[in-house]
Amino acid sequence: MSDPVIAVEARDLSKRYGNVWALRECGFQLPANRIIALVGANGAGKSTLMSIISGTLAATSGSMLVNGDPVVKGGDGRADAASRVAILAQDKPLYRDFSVTDMLRFGRVTNRIWDQRRALSWLERFDIPLDRRCGKLSGGQRAQVALAVALGSRPALLLLDEPLSNLDPVARTDVTGELMAEAADSDMTVMLSTHIIAELSGVGDHLLLLDAGRPVLTGDVEELLDSHLRLTGPRADRPPSPGAIVQAQHTDRQSTFVVRQPAGPAAPAIVAPGWTARPITLDELILTYLKASAKTHRDLEAAA
Repeated sequence: MSDPVIAVEARDLSKRYGNVWALRECGFQLPANRIIALVGANGAGKSTLMSIISGTLAATSGSMLVNGDPVVKGGDGRADAASRVAILAQDKPLYRDFSVTDMLRFGRVTNRIWDQRRALSWLERFDIPLDRRCGKLSGGQRAQVALAVALGSRPALLLLDEPLSNLDPVARTDVTGELMAEAADSDMTVMLSTHIIAELSGVGDHLLLLDAGRPVLTGDVEELLDSHLRLTGPRADRPPSPGAIVQAQHTDRQSTFVVRQPAGPAAPAIVAPGWTARPITLDELILTYLKASAKTHRDLEAAA
């Protein structure tokens, strides 16, 4: 079996603003042609990381590679179209006095590669009026125009920073479904950033979890879920199952552990008398690691 193609690779990547580290010693590899969920609380470093990947922000130290090419701040100096990156920032910038048609024309003249049919198709799916000025559109409609411009540039890597924040719940479901179809049809890698965990249900198939500027967990979502169990039983210092303890909670009579199992067959449903085991959801997985990381930070501060 051939090794997966790596879309994004960080090597000891750090970014500092004055005395504050937004990213600290990040190292990870993310596979190509996947939908990557970039998750973390506000201030975790998600937007900074996306800006470095896109080449709009320089790292303080370390390096970033996209499809094997070093990212250089200042634009797409890379000639290889496979390294093309498009980013849709949180504010979804559009020229308010431009019509939607004008924005597509702007996209065509400012991108070396442009797919007018793809951009128009996206707008048609969501009934966006082409003759209306962007300043007269709703927040959700402006988000769709910005997505259409990003998709029209036919990026190999599409970065979406909190892309669903202006959409209602029904539109969020529709947009994420269409994005998944676009990624599958075009061999495009999508990185979707959010701090709203519920948005990830059924969307991302690879996870990168950031906390305080550092990667906490990364991997294939299904593999991560398969390797974690929630074990509940009588009060104990350790669970009766092999693996690393990610989280432990105790009452006077009961203990609950989240355990990351070693590679190999999954543990049985009941691992010992009086104990039960069940898989955890993606929401639980993310919250468990965020809480464990926060506890580590508190312990380090207390020891300092």
